[in-house]
Amino acid sequence: MLFPIALLMAMQAATTPPPAPAGALQPQQTSPTPGTPPSPTVPPAPVAAPPPGQAVVSPPPLGRVFASENGLMFNAIRPDKVADFETVIEKLRAALANSKDPVRNQQGWGWKIFRAAEPGPNGSVLYVFLMDPTVKGADYGVAKILAEAYPTEIMELYRMYTTAFATAGQTLINLNPVPSTPAAPGAPTATAATPPVTPAPAKP
Repeated sequence: MLFPIALLMAMQAATTPPPAPAGALQPQQTSPTPGTPPSPTVPPAPVAAPPPGQAVVSPPPLGRVFASENGLMFNAIRPDKVADFETVIEKLRAALANSKDPVRNQQGWGWKIFRAAEPGPNGSVLYVFLMDPTVKGADYGVAKILAEAYPTEIMELYRMYTTAFATAGQTLINLNPVPSTPAAPGAPTATAATPPVTPAPAKP
């Protein structure tokens, strides 16, 4: 009777796993608890894509913008391209005057164009654009203004404009007024001289 009991106890000891040593990690339960619904996995929010056919385009940079109340632009033109350049200038004047954009109209009012009597660099013909006053934040790029006004002619106008330059493009200068120095306290101020009064001749 003792032998079957000892045999049964030996079989139970063989099928029972030994206890884990102190400090050992216990396996984690990966299956859900019976009767408890599994927690839904929330996927990350997808990145919004642009609509089909719509490209993401950054705004174009500004061209010729003045940061002062007055400005100059120098244009050194090849002597054999003066006629082309002046043709473009007449188109520019008409574009500014006839534009429906009030900013363009305001640019045209203050945009004065001069041709220097003296020769420019390397025998070029020097044209000076005087902005008096400038329009703050407005783009004075000639090609951009022409493209707005003459979309069907812009390629030929741009060719005439760019090939007319004797040097590499324009020179833009911002002009700031030089304030007058106030007179020191007590200093004499200049006054206009009063002409002497000549007495009228006496009547006989």
